[in-house]
Order: sequence, then structure tokens, then C-alpha cells
Amino acid sequence: MRRTKLVASLGPATDDDSVLRGIIRAGVDVARVNLSHGSVDEGMERYNAVRRIAAEEGRHVGILADLPGPKVRVAKFSEETPFANGDKVKIVAGTTASSRKVVEVDYPDIVSSFVVGDRVVIGDGRMVLEVRDVENDALQAEVVHAGTLTGQPGVHVPADKLSMSTPTPHDLKLLDAFVEVGVDMVAISFVKSAHDMRRVGTEPHPRGPLLVAKIETRAAIENLEGIIEASGAIMVARGDLGNELPIEDLPITQKQIIQRCIAGGKPVITATQMLESMITAPAPTRAEASDVANAVWDGTSAVMLSGETAVGVDPINVVRTMGRIARKADEVFDHEAWARNVTALRMTADEGSGREVTDAMTVAAWRAVRELDVAAVLCISGTGFTVRQMARFRPEAMILGLTTDTRTLNQLSMSWGTTPVYLPTAGTREEMMAEAVKVAVAEGHVRSGDQVALLGGDGIGAKVTNNLRIVVAP
Repeated sequence: MRRTKLVASLGPATDDDSVLRGIIRAGVDVARVNLSHGSVDEGMERYNAVRRIAAEEGRHVGILADLPGPKVRVAKFSEETPFANGDKVKIVAGTTASSRKVVEVDYPDIVSSFVVGDRVVIGDGRMVLEVRDVENDALQAEVVHAGTLTGQPGVHVPADKLSMSTPTPHDLKLLDAFVEVGVDMVAISFVKSAHDMRRVGTEPHPRGPLLVAKIETRAAIENLEGIIEASGAIMVARGDLGNELPIEDLPITQKQIIQRCIAGGKPVITATQMLESMITAPAPTRAEASDVANAVWDGTSAVMLSGETAVGVDPINVVRTMGRIARKADEVFDHEAWARNVTALRMTADEGSGREVTDAMTVAAWRAVRELDVAAVLCISGTGFTVRQMARFRPEAMILGLTTDTRTLNQLSMSWGTTPVYLPTAGTREEMMAEAVKVAVAEGHVRSGDQVALLGGDGIGAKVTNNLRIVVAP
């Protein structure tokens, strides 16, 4: 069983129902609707298609709406435009059109954002220019990494020089549209502080969407602790983050972010260029396969595909390949060492909040799994909090996230090692625990005679998880 979750970005390559159905059958846990590209209507059509096909397949597939944030883009190239090393390019503010000689950028402060010697990265590294001179209204630059540009690729502006805040007014309009239809998760781009997350203003999950902070700025690294506390989950967005940090620092930073998120009970996604060669190739490079496996061993909750599924030649093959790599890495994951490290880190809750009881009970459940022959941990939860706290220990036993809330079910699709299971009725503690075991057996997650751990509170709306039982499934 694969424990690490798969996130796949939707796009033109997945718009055919047969392809979308194929990637869901291949194991996609979360579908990402990237709102940086296409219209709101296109994004909504993809959202509705996932809901329809997932229901037909009997799968709980979460949907993540990814807001564009303060994205700086060049004015449109009318055709594919190749650039060679040494080409001289003028960069100006504008929105009309771009060419080989003049690149217009839709950011009024583009000239003041760079100094001589700075590098201007376009299209997530497809082309890199170096500033040779700064004039009153233009940057004179030289191509130092050749590439071909088309459409309206993004331009990386260092976060400390970017005057635009997040979420943008456009983000909030998109957010309203997707919250209205019940989207499960929303990713906030270019987060710099916890204040940016609080500005989103949605209801706490599961009444509202699970908010995912994208870590892609230097400021976010400096304010990481507060951002983790203010978010429901974290995404390590390595594309823009790699432009903000020295490249040699990126792998270390990735590991540190993952560790701090999981210790705090927050799911974390590792994203960008994981199997990028498979946009056109039938198999990944050896380095890409190692990158995915290492992300799994770092403890990431989910690995994400971007252009590989959105515009790639064979999205189904990509998902199957990612699934095989993640599953194999899961098989040799060092559960014991990981759990020891997590228990050595801080607890997730402030003293007196009541949540420290949940922390203690999940530690006890992990020890029971370790010392007893426990086949599965059945976590009964209204919000998913108990499930996520259990998942941070990465137990060898299966985790079942049982809830009466359908939004929580889809949000748990991102949690490591968790199988979301719907409980049809709420009730007392005794009724819920009996029902949880019954449903787990009926759906084939555990067998009669299996020893299971039951973890829950005094009812589905309980604020504290204060009950742990070890029982044998009838």
C-alpha cells in the first residue's frame, strides 16, 4: 500500500474524461486546479469533472484550488521566440507585446526592482538574463541561459522587492467562486507571513477549505513557524523558492520545512519539477526518480505533479510512474527512526488548550502500534485534527480517518498514510467506536480477528481526543 499521497495538476492534457478517469484510477489523491492559467470557467469545469468522475469511481479525491498570487508575467509573445546566449534584450514595464529585442513586463516597478549584476529569471528558469545597465525606464540585459519563450511566462521578482501583497484582489474573487461550490483546499501563493494567511478570511476547515501556504519566498522561510501555525497545510514550492535561495541551500531547506511541518501535525506537499522530463518522455531521469524517493524519506505527506500531468503527453503514465516510485520508497521508510525524531520535537499545542491531551493520546497509539500486533489505527474525527496528529508519527499500521463530514473526508486525502472512511451516523462515544469497527470490516480495510486501535473523543464534535482502545475486530 502506498502511504505517500499524489497530487496531480489538471490542464489541457487531462480535460478528456478518459484521461481524468485514468489518472484517478492510477492513484491520484488530490487534483490541483491551477488558477494561474486559463479562465475561471475552465477551472470550474475541471473542478466539476473531478467531482463527477470521483463519485462514479467511488473515490474520495480532494480538490486543491491554487490561487495565482501576485504573479508577474511578460506581455504575450505572438509565437515561439528563441533566445541565444549573448542576445541583448531591453526589459520595460508594459502589457502590449514582447519580442526578441524588447520584453515587456506587467509590473510597474520592474526597473527599480533590479540592479546591475542581478539575474532575471523567466519561465521558471527557461531563460535567464543578467542586468548590464539600469536606465530610467528600462533594464538593459544579456541572455546568459538561452531558451525559447512563448505565451506569457512568469518573471521572478525577489520577494523583498515585490510591492504586491498576497492574496491579491483577483485571488479573493477566485476564492469566493470556489468556496461557494465547496472546494476542499486552497493554496495561497507567495506567502510572506502568517498575516497573509489570516487575510484570506475563510471559515476554519472543515466548514471552509483547508488553507495551504506555499513556501516560495525568503520571507516565508524567516517566518515559517508562524505560517505553519496559521495554515492547514504547507507546500514546498521549489520553483520560485529555488530562485530566492542559493541552489545549494534548497535541499537542506526542503528537509527542514518538512520536518517542522510534520512535527506540528500539518501535511506538507513537495512540489515542482519532480518528474519534469516526463512532460515529453515516457520515463523519468534517474535523478528525478531519486528526487521523489528522497522526498518520501524526508517524510513529505504528498508529492506533486505540475506540467507533467497538466500539459504532458501521457498523464496516466506519469501518475503510475510516480506511484510506483513513491510506493517502493514507502516500503523501506524508516518508521521507527522517524517517530523517535518526532517525539523528540515540541508538541503541537499550547499548554491548557486541551490539544495537548490529543498529542499524548496519539503518542500512546503509536507506542501501541509499535509494541502490539495492531493492523490499523481507526481515528474518529470531525475536523481531521486527530487523524493528522496520528499521521505525523508515520506508523507502520494503516490509518483510517473516520468522519461524518464529507468535506473532512476530501481534506484527509492529503494526509500521509490515511484512508478516508465515511461514517454514516454520529452518536455517543460507544456508538461511534462500535460503528467505526463495523464499517472498517465491511469495507475490507480490516479483517475479522485483526487487532485495531480506536482513537477518538467523547463524540464526533469533541474538542479533545481522550480515548484509546485496543480491540479485536469481530
